[in-house]
Amino acid sequence: MILVFVAISLCAIAIYSSKLRDSLACAPQLHAIVPSLDAVDSEFPTVSVIIPAYNEAENIQECITAVLDSTPLPDTKLDVWVVDDQSTDDTLLLAQSLQEALGDSRLKVLPGQPRPAQEIWLGKNWACSQGFEQAKGEFLLFIDADVRLKPQAIETAVQKAQLEQSDLLSLAPAITCGCLAEWLVQPLMVNNLAVGQDFQAVNNPETDVAFAAGPFMLFRRSAYEKLGGHRAVANQVVEDVELARRTKSAGLRLSYLLGGEFVSVRMYRSLSALWEGWTKNLYMGAQRDVGSMLYLASAMLVIYPLPWLCLVAVGYKSWVGVGNWLDLIAGGLAIVA
Repeated sequence: MILVFVAISLCAIAIYSSKLRDSLACAPQLHAIVPSLDAVDSEFPTVSVIIPAYNEAENIQECITAVLDSTPLPDTKLDVWVVDDQSTDDTLLLAQSLQEALGDSRLKVLPGQPRPAQEIWLGKNWACSQGFEQAKGEFLLFIDADVRLKPQAIETAVQKAQLEQSDLLSLAPAITCGCLAEWLVQPLMVNNLAVGQDFQAVNNPETDVAFAAGPFMLFRRSAYEKLGGHRAVANQVVEDVELARRTKSAGLRLSYLLGGEFVSVRMYRSLSALWEGWTKNLYMGAQRDVGSMLYLASAMLVIYPLPWLCLVAVGYKSWVGVGNWLDLIAGGLAIVA
């Protein structure tokens, strides 16, 4: 029986690995484009970076600094809006203190207003909407406070959007891990997303398949306004995917690329945050389909812990003296798995 379970796990791992390789092989990546400063000064479009922040005291200063340090764009080309979403920690104070210390005219800090009492606003949608109302850019870049931009990230993404005529360009960031729980969970979840992701279909304007990564969403202003912005998805928990779907439905161009060379994010910093964040995103991403969630959970069980459980079972049977040669084969295969 143990050998049967190991064989099932090996088959599942082989299929999973093949799909992962195929998915990543087809995934478009954002590569470095180094514009000249003259071109940036004269021809580069104006860009507004909008950072919604709720209780992000641990992240906000480093995020802001990374954005400002990532680009030489002057204040005539770039404005960075930090929107504090009624935080109960020191997020607003830290952002304002950094603004005063840096004296960078590109940086704006906006104390967010209370959410409208008679309207449903979930997640970061209200803060993003307030930031948009202040932003002046021809391109609107929404990033999360746990995102870190690397040099030339803004210029490269905007130029790619122009080359591809993208109305929404979203980048999948590199995932940074800082604790054991993150190292155990994040690589597995990122692999699961990649396996289930059809990058060619997402980037094909002829299909209805849509996806986007909320940590980095770059819109043409005209497209964002046509979609109704975050106000149109105010009651959506997974607003990034919904905006991607609406982009395609409106006949606009969606681009989704791997952007780890330019963007990184540390999403969740504890086991409880990992559980809450991923269960929400996976459930909503599966369109609240319980069957799809059970299928995913079963697949993960077969691929990840099952070989280890079989190895433990083989060890136990050998220890109590009831093992046989089939168990030894199963143990060897479990180690290979």
